[in-house]
Amino acid sequence: MGTHFRELVIRGLIALSVFSLAACGGGGGGGGGGGGGDTPESANADGGSVDTEKPSPVGGNWIENNFLLSSTFIGRCASPRTGTDPATGYEYVDQLGTREDENNWLRSMSNEIYLWYDEITDKNPASFDDSLAYFDELKTFAKTPSGQDKDRFHYTVPTNEWLSQTESGVYVGYGLQWALLSSKPPRKAVVAYLDEEDGGNLPGIITRGAEVISVDGVDLANGEDVDTLNYGMWPENEGESHTFEIRPLGSSTIEKVTLVASALKSDPVQYVKAEVTDSGRKVGYMLFNDHIATAEAELINAVTQLESAAVEDLVLDLRYNGGGYLDIAAELAYMIAGSASIGQPFERAEFNDKHPETNPITGEPIDPTPFYTSALGLIDESLKGDSLPTLNLPRVFVLTSENTCSASEAIINGLRGIDVEVIQIGETTCGKPYGFYPLDNCGTTYFTIQFSGVNAKGFGDYSDGFVPNGTYGTEADLPGCNIGDDFNHLLGDVNEARFAAALNYIETGDCGEIAVSAFSESGVNTRIPLSNAQVPKEISRSNRIMVR
Repeated sequence: MGTHFRELVIRGLIALSVFSLAACGGGGGGGGGGGGGDTPESANADGGSVDTEKPSPVGGNWIENNFLLSSTFIGRCASPRTGTDPATGYEYVDQLGTREDENNWLRSMSNEIYLWYDEITDKNPASFDDSLAYFDELKTFAKTPSGQDKDRFHYTVPTNEWLSQTESGVYVGYGLQWALLSSKPPRKAVVAYLDEEDGGNLPGIITRGAEVISVDGVDLANGEDVDTLNYGMWPENEGESHTFEIRPLGSSTIEKVTLVASALKSDPVQYVKAEVTDSGRKVGYMLFNDHIATAEAELINAVTQLESAAVEDLVLDLRYNGGGYLDIAAELAYMIAGSASIGQPFERAEFNDKHPETNPITGEPIDPTPFYTSALGLIDESLKGDSLPTLNLPRVFVLTSENTCSASEAIINGLRGIDVEVIQIGETTCGKPYGFYPLDNCGTTYFTIQFSGVNAKGFGDYSDGFVPNGTYGTEADLPGCNIGDDFNHLLGDVNEARFAAALNYIETGDCGEIAVSAFSESGVNTRIPLSNAQVPKEISRSNRIMVR
């Protein structure tokens, strides 16, 4: 999974507070890429040698609120890369520079394209010997109406990790995602879902709802060695092994199991099926976990399957989908809505007031992302141009949580923009109507908010999330009901609380008795009460990402 992500988890930086003994902090601190103090100019990322004479920074002395173009500084690196990028084959254009050059690029870039550039306090780049620490300062510190940070999404990732995550879906881990039900003592964590529907190479006792009792001998609930807990649950390197005590779903027996970390591919679309209600209505279900490039072909296959089954409603489970590529969201939204979406904008990006008509990243006119009617071929180029299947549905049921974010929220907003009814079952979403193009400089990929997204009706103001059965009187209030996560049933099980509520709504027009409370046990034979849960993920799986 990588040092940087694990540090984000430990520090509680993904709008999460993970284990309470962990330190809290802001932004993208940690190792990798352009971060850390100055490295010797005789070293580079590929182990080669470069000119050992330390250059002077370009740009002259810092003058507050006086900015040179970011192009003045791009690629001037304290530790330049040489050779070619193994993922893209392109030759690195880095040249020997200084930490101040890297910081000046961050400063000018932020002034040019950051959505809230006029809310940044300009600080001298020469006073920071850590580019990641400087980047942490280049954002707004304003609050949303509910009191959350307006910019909770300011991150960095080493570029090689970023390319691996987004292009192939590969990450280092066990093949599962943890759900944190309580991050403070007495802590509680269970398995949220498996990255492969069939479990891959995981032991059979590891399923959704399996509860963590201890990690490498440290009691999860009350143990003081939080580093051991975090490093065991989120391993960094392939081949790491960690010993867990696990209470399997539906069992009172605690079992010991050793999990070995490996490079894995996530399976973003799972449990695709059709159910028939008591009244004979055909209802499709699918779990969609990540807007990564590999999801395109899987979504096409899933919708083709549901189209063949002639489903009349769809339950789209986005509860753990933190986002990813916006183009994937636009494809799926068309596959749901069909003919009603043709010719309509899915989402229009609005940049800062310096760029009212031209996209500052691509240099092209700002055209909306359409509801794509044909495949883009993001991974499998043989799919490019193929007509997408469609369900032609006038409404869709979405299962959500606070982990439903960004590109997933764009599906909700985009469909509502063309009057497809969206009924929300679960919890309030994360509230991220913002996005970015990832920017690489000197081996670090920077994620700074560059645009907000609005639908065909011009709405995009949901910074505090979409709210099921909301009463705030805004377009972010959706019909539906607030129901906690049910870890006593497998995902896709008709008795799982959120899916059961959606089926009941289809039959009766409401969620039924289970909706009495988000933490109610009503109607559920439960060992773990219905809960709100945090499911930390890599940045590639928790954003609204545009490609150039």
